[in-house]
Amino acid sequence: MSGPSGLFLNQISMTSLVRYIKETRIELKHVSWPTRRQAVLYTLAVVAISLVTAAYLGGLDWVFGRILELFVF
Repeated sequence: MSGPSGLFLNQISMTSLVRYIKETRIELKHVSWPTRRQAVLYTLAVVAISLVTAAYLGGLDWVFGRILELFVF
């Protein structure tokens, strides 16, 4: 858009963006952040569960692949 109305809309969106950033910073102060130790433990738990799940699904894939080979070949 050009002209005065385009300038007005741009000014509104900049004001909204600045207000959004300020409100976000205020809300982030209310967040209960985990300690470093908790973050490390949670990360290790996620990695371990992911590896176990991958191994389980990989094993199922291998078993069903072998069963399928019996019927197809």
